[in-house]
Amino acid sequence: MSSVTAGDGVICISGPTAAGKTALAMALYERIPSEIISVDSALIYRGMDIGTAKPTAAELAQYPHHLVNILDPADAYSAADFARQAESLIHAIIGRGKTPIMVGGTMLYYRALLAGLSSLPAADAKVRARLQAQAESLGWAELHQRLTAIDPVSAARIHPNDPQRLLRALEVYDVSGRTLTELTAEQKPGLQIPTWQIAVAPTDRKIIHQRISDRFEQMLASGFEQEVAKLRQRGDLHLDMPSMRCVGYRQMWQFLDGVLSYEEMRERGIIATRQLAKRQITWLRSWPELNWLDPTQTELLPAALKRIQQAPSSADIWG
Repeated sequence: MSSVTAGDGVICISGPTAAGKTALAMALYERIPSEIISVDSALIYRGMDIGTAKPTAAELAQYPHHLVNILDPADAYSAADFARQAESLIHAIIGRGKTPIMVGGTMLYYRALLAGLSSLPAADAKVRARLQAQAESLGWAELHQRLTAIDPVSAARIHPNDPQRLLRALEVYDVSGRTLTELTAEQKPGLQIPTWQIAVAPTDRKIIHQRISDRFEQMLASGFEQEVAKLRQRGDLHLDMPSMRCVGYRQMWQFLDGVLSYEEMRERGIIATRQLAKRQITWLRSWPELNWLDPTQTELLPAALKRIQQAPSSADIWG
């Protein structure tokens, strides 16, 4: 058993997709009195299990994860929402005498929690739906012109063909009466608890590429097409929604629409996942106080436990 004491710090396990983060979190859960918090913008959605490589129902029963299956795919969720919920969970877990284990690859979520975010309002599904309807009626160019009049600074850096960021900027103004530029200048502090920063990633990128290919093939064999078909049949989801922009889902949806052939869907889904892994690694290269573990060169559990026996990084790792 580890000698880690609740309140010493928070264990943060990050890394690219398919690297082995979840397996390490589960192994640590066996050794340390702890609770797991998912840091994954895809695992939050119910009914999206195969394409997100979500832990199985049996695994979730044995190794409960907070912030998994908490939203319908039609619901909105932001990095600020995550930061608020995760911080509340961390304090509650420590209060129960356990150590929080955070695991996932959504680096914006980690950054929001650890470094803090600007004082943006929570997502508002009704406002977002109204703006979406206006965009479909008037066109994205019209909404971009509206943003230019309201917040020229944000409009200058948000492309008219970037619907997610454009909607968010307009939503912030409609909900708060203040511009995105104003609010982002009011930075909130990050988590004021020390952390152990552990990244799981093979040094050889070819290995992660092969793991991604193998996992995508397994998803296809496990019924990914049927999963997306069921979501598509609901009628209230579309490809501009954050849930349907999860890697693999857009490509499978386009296959079901007849836009892509099966082979094109497969190839583009794998490429999109590899691009995600590349972005995750790029984020992590700028991460302070990060301890890299290569699953092909070391046994992850002993290496992670060795790091956790050392003092955690200061609360303000970004200084």
